[in-house]
Amino acid sequence: MTGTRPDLRGMTVFALHIRRWKRAILQAYFPKTRFIYLPLYISDRAFNRDWAEIVKTSEKPALLVWGMNVPAAVIAFAGQNSIPIYFLEDGFIRSLVPNASHGAPFSLTLDSQAPYFNSRQSSDLEHILRSYDFAADPELLDRSRSAIQKLLESGLSKYNAVRAPVLAHEIARKNKRRILVIGQVEDDASIMFGCDRPLTNNDVVRAAAAENSDCEILYKPHPDVLNGVRQRLSNPAEIAHLCKIVTSPVPLPELLGTVDHVYTITSLGGFEALLRGVAVTVMGCPFYAGWGLTDDRQTISRRGRKLSLEEVFAGAYLLYPRYFDPLNGTEIDFEGCLELAVRWRATGMPESRIVPVPVPEKPSFQLAGPYGVFGWRHLLTLPLASVIGMVGDRADAEEFRKNPILFFRELSNPIFRKLGRVLYPFD
Repeated sequence: MTGTRPDLRGMTVFALHIRRWKRAILQAYFPKTRFIYLPLYISDRAFNRDWAEIVKTSEKPALLVWGMNVPAAVIAFAGQNSIPIYFLEDGFIRSLVPNASHGAPFSLTLDSQAPYFNSRQSSDLEHILRSYDFAADPELLDRSRSAIQKLLESGLSKYNAVRAPVLAHEIARKNKRRILVIGQVEDDASIMFGCDRPLTNNDVVRAAAAENSDCEILYKPHPDVLNGVRQRLSNPAEIAHLCKIVTSPVPLPELLGTVDHVYTITSLGGFEALLRGVAVTVMGCPFYAGWGLTDDRQTISRRGRKLSLEEVFAGAYLLYPRYFDPLNGTEIDFEGCLELAVRWRATGMPESRIVPVPVPEKPSFQLAGPYGVFGWRHLLTLPLASVIGMVGDRADAEEFRKNPILFFRELSNPIFRKLGRVLYPFD
């Protein structure tokens, strides 16, 4: 990294693991970039056979991947042919909904080395925090202090509800020192690549309870797990005797205002706690660990530098991400993003003007093919849509009705993809 954000302008970018709904967003946010989308779950063999030569012979080629969803062959190919590869992720202010949606994000991170959550190697964010001369940039630190104050006053987090519910009475009432365990999706890449050993939320609750036997322990499972959007690997019932489990949709910023100490694996919520003066223990190695601000249970030798809270915030929220206006795709700064989000939360979020990628219509009656024989698969649409709506939500059911083949093809769970291939053989 040269000290500037990666620039995709004028490049031919071959994008991997970019779901259909994200493609119009990418084009709106990076209008001077040509994107070519590879099959969602492409194998090493398919990449080498069908795409390697095309990528290599293109003008100004680059590779782009969402998160860590990239075949090993692609990583090796990029290194052997000196083709840059960039890692894309949501930024730390994502949206006005409580979990990731199909809406355009307020911010994205684009990294030329690794996703920011991958502690196994350095990322552009870690490079900024290791090497930026903050002392020589007092204006940036002044801006950081002001931005922290504005963020705290706004009550915004990464994901946000348009109308935040009132803090539950039983949670608001506090009689002794309180410890909060922030749960995560346990098979998420941020844990897989942010820890040096397997960890579950239950492990963290047990550690917090053992080290704070005279305290009240609250455990807030991840919203996507509570909603059934993502699976859990540990059962909260097994540690219910050690803690009070928070299942109400209490916004994290409000909950943090009631606690004295936070335990988590790698959650961004740990950094949001630091911003509020709350002590934090991290079991893994998130981007904000290793700088002298947290109680670290995993060491990382690359991060030997001591940083202030304002310096880490400046690197992570001001220098590293990109912020966008979801209405028109124009790039804005952090302060503009915050102002926009606060206004929309107060007045109602307008519909996005970014045109979604059209989904091909469901095939019509066929004697053969995915909807044969005699088109009997059309009869599955209504009952399966009901089931999908119960497992996911109404948006999932609607996407399924539009095109069942594409719906199953883009599911992250490989078992469900195989089921979809049986029900609707992919063409």
